[in-house]
Amino acid sequence: MPRKLTELKRPVPSDLEIAQSIDPIPISQIAEEVGILPEELIPYGNDKAKVRLEVRDRLANRPNGKYILVTAITPTPLGEGKSTTTVGLAQALGAHLGKVAFANVRQPSQGPTFGIKGGAAGGGYSQIIPMEDFNLHLTGDIHAITAANNLLAAAIDTRMHHESYQSDESLFNRLCPPDKAGNRRFSPIMLRRLKKLGIDKTDPNDLTPEEISRFVRLDIDPDTITWRRVVDTNDRYLRKILIGLGPKEKFQRETGFDITVASEIMAILALTTSLADMRERLGKMVVAMSRSGEPITADDLGVGGALTVLMKDAIMPNLMQTLEGTPAFVHAGPFANIAHGNSSIVADQIALKLAGPDGYVITEAGFGADIGMEKFFDIKCRYSGLVPDAVVLVATIRALKMHGGGPRVVAGRPLDPAYTEENLELVEKGAANLVVHIKNALKYGVPVVVAVNRFITDTDAEVELVRKIAMEAGAEDAVMSNHWADGGAGAVDLGKAVIAAAEKPSNFKFLYDLDLPIKTKIEIIAKEIYGAGSVTYSELAEKQIQTYTENGFDKLPICMAKTHLSLSTDPKLKGAPKGFEVHVREVRASVGAGFIFPLLGEMSTMPGLPTRPAFYDVDIDLETGRVVGLF
Repeated sequence: MPRKLTELKRPVPSDLEIAQSIDPIPISQIAEEVGILPEELIPYGNDKAKVRLEVRDRLANRPNGKYILVTAITPTPLGEGKSTTTVGLAQALGAHLGKVAFANVRQPSQGPTFGIKGGAAGGGYSQIIPMEDFNLHLTGDIHAITAANNLLAAAIDTRMHHESYQSDESLFNRLCPPDKAGNRRFSPIMLRRLKKLGIDKTDPNDLTPEEISRFVRLDIDPDTITWRRVVDTNDRYLRKILIGLGPKEKFQRETGFDITVASEIMAILALTTSLADMRERLGKMVVAMSRSGEPITADDLGVGGALTVLMKDAIMPNLMQTLEGTPAFVHAGPFANIAHGNSSIVADQIALKLAGPDGYVITEAGFGADIGMEKFFDIKCRYSGLVPDAVVLVATIRALKMHGGGPRVVAGRPLDPAYTEENLELVEKGAANLVVHIKNALKYGVPVVVAVNRFITDTDAEVELVRKIAMEAGAEDAVMSNHWADGGAGAVDLGKAVIAAAEKPSNFKFLYDLDLPIKTKIEIIAKEIYGAGSVTYSELAEKQIQTYTENGFDKLPICMAKTHLSLSTDPKLKGAPKGFEVHVREVRASVGAGFIFPLLGEMSTMPGLPTRPAFYDVDIDLETGRVVGLF
């Protein structure tokens, strides 16, 4: 199945030109060769397919493959090539070292695709194909999340609308209308609400007036609503909006839009383990509090089942392939700075079973290790029960120079000569950032391999200096990798280093105990991972922590929302700062996803577009029907 690339062009063409020059292997053939049965595959054309979760159950007794996490040092705004490294490493293991290997990555948002960063299919000769499908609609999972999220948003405002002018009796007659014989019935989701209220009755006619009032009236406090609408586009002017301006509406309120991948439903898709588990998580999502201080959930609003119906196909991972025919699962796409930043648990579980005891599953965590890796370990691994065998920490000479005091790196502008000429002093000083991330990974008891993602201007002396510093900091190995230019062949040495590291004993442990108070868990992450000296809280954050603790949400793991451009909460603070203050301005509870969500500093959950967005270059060739200008 895997095929070595033989015609590597120089100079390396654009990502799109490379991707369109390779004919994908039929996805049915990829599936068959990795052991997926025809009835477990749902093709979406010839190049991609969804995989039913039943394959995992069929292979339940098969030992798992080796589980490898790819993360990175604190990146420049250009990114340091984690996705490219994930794909290149999988190609090296599969096409060049004779191993069964899967690349498991997130589906990208169309926000960055049409904004600045571009797609996430990898790059150069280490890509997932078809890259146009990968970076655009794929099989519609993100659209399903948008639909589900906005249905819930509509349900909130609709319920407030109808409660604002109707009596308890009127609400009851509409929620449980009598038939011609005078009989009423509860829908199954209504029985869930009755159980929550402690009302052990199944016949609507048996409810007392007081029970009817408790059942029909959610009495949502509009000031506590945390659920926002979403769209998968960078649209800064939707960050804050006023709704209810129509002449027939009963109220107005301020709200806003987030980008779809910031939705709690995206996090649930990434963290769920089965359809039944997803149904429970969706129903438990807390969207607001009542005026009496009770959490209001999606099931209280009667919409949990409908959300699951909208998401029933999205739970199945998407099977694709790399340029060299290595299988790849593309599933879920939460951002790492405003969510937990990892692909789905079910994709990893399926891949690990298909890979078997001699195979490898390479998965990627978003942004730097202080964000994506920490959340992979402390959130994803808690819910999956999976234990990683090794960490690959991606570094670039460019990023190390930036952390050493190099000039500002700005997306869309040419790099300063400091980044294209040898400068060992900048590299050595900036390597302090690398050392922090190595030591942080080692706190979890997992072996670390540093991958130096090589650029054409990097010198041998700079690469050797990084290797020396990394080894002294405790890395198992530090390897230069040239997979962008050479595909899997350029990552063979990295592959060998990963194979060796994954054979080392792992003493995996979590950073904190879930039974600790919310503040203690926040402070452990801030001090142990970021290097903070203290943590402060706004008055709002203090009140929210108290409310969540009173409602029993304090035993959840922590998902910090912070800038990805610094170990601190100040994006301008580079290198390895120490002793800074972390300020928690707001704390949200993603109860369905299963984490507490502190917002550090000024984090936006809706990105904006730059002066010259990437969409200027995107078009279609009307003669061939092919996409042009996509990266």
